[in-house]
Amino acid sequence: MLTAAVVLAVLGLAATFLPQEILRFLGQPDRGVLPLLIQLLGALYLGFAMLDWMTKDSLIGGIYNRPVAVANLLHFASGALALVKGTTANADAAALWPLAVVYSLLGVAFAVVLFTSPVKPQGTPRAMDGTAKELVVE
Repeated sequence: MLTAAVVLAVLGLAATFLPQEILRFLGQPDRGVLPLLIQLLGALYLGFAMLDWMTKDSLIGGIYNRPVAVANLLHFASGALALVKGTTANADAAALWPLAVVYSLLGVAFAVVLFTSPVKPQGTPRAMDGTAKELVVE
């Protein structure tokens, strides 16, 4: 969750405050409605980053925080597919390969999170105070 939050926050801040620069980097016109759409995308990324940041210490996976896991999986998996397709079909988009790799890795990570259980196996001992004297079975 922390990695996703940081990636989305960086993308969101860049899109919010540097829309013209992003468009120029991508070889697109930096006027008209495109900068506004990039800023709107930045707002979306920042909102998603805050969602991930606020749930980073929560139990996620299986049935726990399922909506957060599903939303992240859908975002990163569909984003990875679009980025890989776009970068392979368009030589001008080669600069987006690192983003495609990050999205792919996060998509796989959220698939694992969603479809596995985050609960530790029963009977795993844990010391209450850091010593080996008292053990609690969770």
